[in-house]
Amino acid sequence: MPVKIRLQRHGKKGKPFYWIVAADARSKRDGKYLEKLGIYNPNTNPATVDLNVDGAVKWLQNGAQPTDTAKTLLSYKGALLKNHLAGGVRKGALTEEQAESKFAAWLEEKTGKVGAKAEDLAKAEADAKAKALEAEKAVNEARIAAAAPVVEEAPAEEAEASNEEE
Repeated sequence: MPVKIRLQRHGKKGKPFYWIVAADARSKRDGKYLEKLGIYNPNTNPATVDLNVDGAVKWLQNGAQPTDTAKTLLSYKGALLKNHLAGGVRKGALTEEQAESKFAAWLEEKTGKVGAKAEDLAKAEADAKAKALEAEKAVNEARIAAAAPVVEEAPAEEAEASNEEE
């Protein structure tokens, strides 16, 4: 039975949410699956990917073929790297400890990059809010300045009218 690692769509219209599943290639997109491996939420920034790396590696070693998008997500979370390192261990090029240390180093570096991107996004959002606030203050000051002469003219006209009546 040919097995694919692919995305199964959930969520409402315009707000997709995906499950990463191992499924028979002949089953429907949202149909029966063999195992749920994780989730993918593209609605957040950066996108949220929660993956059972060991389960994905197990399916890859058993011959499951990932779709293009699933392959990108597996690569993003390190499942393809872990599979590659496991192949090296099987061939005798690496020991299990070396493979684990390489994977841990890669995972630490990746976490740092994702954290930096999240910080940059938060900083950009704060800068945008500050600019919007400054622009709003400038508009309010201009509005107040434009309204001040009109308010001063009204009492002057009333004073002139009362002086004429006398």
